[in-house]
Amino acid sequence: MEIAGRTAIVTGGASGLGAATVKVLAGAGGNVVIADIQGDRGRSLAAALGGRVTFTSIDVTDGESVKKALEEVVALFGTVHILINAAGSGWSERTVKKDGPHSLSIFEQIVRLNLVGTFNCASQAAFVMSKNTPDENGERGVIVNVASTAAFDGQIGQVAYAASKGGVVSMTLPMARDLASLGIRCVTVAPGVFDTPLLNLLPLEAKRALSEMVPFPRRLGAPHEFAILVEHIIRNPYINGEVIRIDGALRMPPR
Repeated sequence: MEIAGRTAIVTGGASGLGAATVKVLAGAGGNVVIADIQGDRGRSLAAALGGRVTFTSIDVTDGESVKKALEEVVALFGTVHILINAAGSGWSERTVKKDGPHSLSIFEQIVRLNLVGTFNCASQAAFVMSKNTPDENGERGVIVNVASTAAFDGQIGQVAYAASKGGVVSMTLPMARDLASLGIRCVTVAPGVFDTPLLNLLPLEAKRALSEMVPFPRRLGAPHEFAILVEHIIRNPYINGEVIRIDGALRMPPR
């Protein structure tokens, strides 16, 4: 799908991989909506990029919040063509700790944010996309979900995070098949270790150790590299129902 003149929503677009994607899509001439719970950051990024970039507040786990955000986007730009589901969070806690089992409420919270939130946005955005006029390839829309390599090789303490991202991976093919008759593609990207604000919370030595685990190139991924993969997925009409790892050939050890 062509990006110029199309409208894209990027959940979690105020920072990290989402923000990098916002910049690439805006640079390609798209109307870009930063959909995030981080209002100050989102509005600041939209103001810095200018043009056809705007911000809307969203709670991806809440059906009414997502519906309202989509209504705002449609009122402003007419429709939605592209959705990037980058909103999410990590967590570290073992299945059994010294003082008891893994917190059930935290497990549910992570799954609700990373998996249920992704489905909530994808299903509601797809309904809007289904009303679009098909382009020359018969496409009405593109959905790019964001999982993690933890879905395949989750580490000790990542049981909740890996389960949530594994759900996103498993949802990819059936969602692509569900939406095929509507001309809407669904693809998932599973990033490895990227140099994001979340990772910057780690000590320098810990970041260096992560970098050295990557076979090649031996460094953390740059958010821009994630974003240009997303851009290619949007532009390439034959990529559908696939999960693409972007990790420098990294396979995470148990810890």
